[in-house]
Amino acid sequence: MPPSARTPTEKVASYVQRVAGLLDSHPRVDAFVVPELVSENHNGEPHYRSGDLRKFASEVTRTSGCEAILNKVVAHLRSIGELEGWCRSVLAEGIHNVMFIGGTSRYIPYPGPSVATANAAVLDFFRGHAGSIGNVVIPHREHEGYRMLTKTRSGASFFTTQILFEPQQIAELLREYGRLCWAYEVEPASVLLSVAPVADEDDLDFVRWLGAEIPERIERSLVSEDGSASIESAVATWRAVVRSVQARDVHVPLGVNVEVVSPRHFSVAVNLLSTMEQELDAGVEAR
Repeated sequence: MPPSARTPTEKVASYVQRVAGLLDSHPRVDAFVVPELVSENHNGEPHYRSGDLRKFASEVTRTSGCEAILNKVVAHLRSIGELEGWCRSVLAEGIHNVMFIGGTSRYIPYPGPSVATANAAVLDFFRGHAGSIGNVVIPHREHEGYRMLTKTRSGASFFTTQILFEPQQIAELLREYGRLCWAYEVEPASVLLSVAPVADEDDLDFVRWLGAEIPERIERSLVSEDGSASIESAVATWRAVVRSVQARDVHVPLGVNVEVVSPRHFSVAVNLLSTMEQELDAGVEAR
């Protein structure tokens, strides 16, 4: 979770040190994601809640040596030229990896490019710096496998899912995506399964706001003061997806994205990160 636009400078510096220290103590982590916190009004116009993410990400990378992935909602940009300008500013800060995200509603005529169009427009920018472009996967969305294929062909080299609380939908989507990539002779992108600790009702509300689906049968069982129940759920989901992929011979590279949904539960997220590192070291290669 990045600092907000109102976070005092000294607190930002302290948070940079905290995140960098965490990354130093977990060398298994390949990169850290800095989300763009933005809400929309009924017309789809953005209200940015986060501060200067480029500076924050750059400082963490400089301090820790770990690569940053910077999120951007491209639907809110006014033109391809504005997108290119943003990408140049990101590269100037030493950030070589980005994740492009679309708007929240299919009914709003956003001014910016589609995610696939944005991928193709600036792919050479990041390839020239040995960087990468990622996109987001929504497992329950109709025809998502074809969307993934289109985005892969336009330049996406990795995907992160919405936060997962059950394995069935993402397992079926991975099967479909792998089949489509084989049929169209496209190298599949890596898919990072997103998990997050949930310790209270506020966490549940925020996860829903992020767009994740939480099955009713497990919703109440996730809440525990120390977050242990959600950690167990995350591990169970990961293992079930891995078993499905292996059983069906799906050739899609897998990895894990551990999200911090609340700074109040930073330590719980660290516990989840350590647990998922153990799962990866137990035999699943992440990319």
